[in-house]
Amino acid sequence: MPETVCLALTGASGIAYGFRLLDCLLDSGCRVRLVYSKNALLVARQEMRVNWPADAEGASEFFARRFPGHGGALHIYGNEDWSAPIASGSSVSDAMVVCPCTMGTLAAIAQGLAENLIERAADVTLKERRKLILVPRETPLSMIHLENMLRASKAGAVILPPCPGFYHHPESASDLVDFVVARVLDQLGVPHSLIERWGESHA
Repeated sequence: MPETVCLALTGASGIAYGFRLLDCLLDSGCRVRLVYSKNALLVARQEMRVNWPADAEGASEFFARRFPGHGGALHIYGNEDWSAPIASGSSVSDAMVVCPCTMGTLAAIAQGLAENLIERAADVTLKERRKLILVPRETPLSMIHLENMLRASKAGAVILPPCPGFYHHPESASDLVDFVVARVLDQLGVPHSLIERWGESHA
């Protein structure tokens, strides 16, 4: 199980996946380094009616209120904060997750760009041979999208589209979110009981 995870929120639809993942990581005892894009703020307002300040200090206060009781386990960084530890391979995060991941962010990662902290942190994760999980939310997929996914996968990233299964008989949108988050946690090696696994009900 990882001790420290970098979690990036970008402006793709599906910000609820990122929030639920953050909640689960903190509850599991992981330290989380959270970074977000400006467009993630817009999507959070649109999809969850959630507003948090754009500056890292204000965001830290917001997330401390929303996810209380985790002490110093959560650290917030702005997307232009090049002094953040996650900008360097000398500061260890065991893994990184971009959830949700825009196609623009995926393309930048696949091409090795590092024009903001999210892209740089992902680049560091790949070069240090640590686990990078990308949760891209777009449909349908163009050839450009698919080629970028293949390029990122060849570089070592895990491509994990948020495609929920239905064998666990979901009864709400939250159940569908939990299915996807469970798959991310499995990739990270973080124990959870979010969903009933295939075959468990027949055991």
